Amino acid sequence: MGITAVFQKLSPSLEGLTGLTIPLLLLPRRVYPYRVLKILVPLKRVPDPDTRIRLKSDGSGVDFDGVKFAVNPFDAIALEESLRIKENSGEAEIVVVSIGGEECVDQLRVGLAMGADRAMLIKTSTDFDPLAIAKILQAVYRREQPAFVLMGKQAIDDDSNQAGQMLAALLGIGQATFVSKLELLDGNSKARCGRETDAGIETMTVTLPAIITTDLRLNEPRYVSLPGIMKAKKKPLEEIALSNLNVEVTSRTEVLKLERPPQRKAGVRVKTVGELVDKLKHEAKVL
Repeated sequence: MGITAVFQKLSPSLEGLTGLTIPLLLLPRRVYPYRVLKILVPLKRVPDPDTRIRLKSDGSGVDFDGVKFAVNPFDAIALEESLRIKENSGEAEIVVVSIGGEECVDQLRVGLAMGADRAMLIKTSTDFDPLAIAKILQAVYRREQPAFVLMGKQAIDDDSNQAGQMLAALLGIGQATFVSKLELLDGNSKARCGRETDAGIETMTVTLPAIITTDLRLNEPRYVSLPGIMKAKKKPLEEIALSNLNVEVTSRTEVLKLERPPQRKAGVRVKTVGELVDKLKHEAKVL
């Protein structure tokens, strides 16, 4: 039953609002009595953090030959937090989504094995920049109508830290970034977030729906269990062509070249404070 049908059948006075994007969870129970907390968790396929990265000889990109891939660690933290919310609330649906080729299925299966209820793969062979990714997630959000999006603050492959903020701006909803503590309030209509800043922890409350991005210290993701792997094989994994989302996206940025930073000289040990001051004054010339 769509939002329009709900309005017309249960509350004719709300017919004028049918053009708005309103998550069903936030509708009054008398209007939509079948509310279930739905959390959308994007998962990105990235090189395993312990993998040694090599650049192509011409600097045009990363040489992925023999590289092991995994779920982006910050996204795994977001999924773990959504699972804990579900365990504490007793009623929630967790949807994981990836954007990429068939190879992303492995990471979605990991998400399902951890405990997600279903998965979506937005199939494309193009590598997009953060703005294009945000536009794709915007289309997924409107399709799924989650209560909120819980995602990693950044991906460890490009470290852009932009998709979450851009997604919130495109949707015109609130955001809380770098979250290391999360608590849902007032019947899951608000979220109290502890944000990591240079000055310490900033506590703020955001009204849902919102985009929440996770920091490293929010939790420690659980390991995938054998029963979880077996259950994941039976959970739904939907593959959707990007063209079927009716969204036009193109990357506005282009990576021209990658190169390693220059090697730094080895440090030296000093025996006295006087020797340290002398080196800072005459060699480093910072005093």
